[in-house]
Amino acid sequence: MVENVNIARKHQKPNPNAGVAGGIIEKEMPLDISNVMVFNPVTQRGDRVGFRRLEDGRKVRYFKSNNEVLDV
Repeated sequence: MVENVNIARKHQKPNPNAGVAGGIIEKEMPLDISNVMVFNPVTQRGDRVGFRRLEDGRKVRYFKSNNEVLDV
């Protein structure tokens, strides 16, 4: 999980049997993998990634901003 990004506010009803206090609780929720970017060391930012096949038939990832191959 990515910390402090997808915070949800949940209204919790008190439950004295379980020892749960009521109120508004902030809880971290999971973030979909499609919303996570790979860090590009050349541009010093998160970057979109694409897939391509090399001449030798290997399938590799590349950064879309500068076409540099990520998997070597």
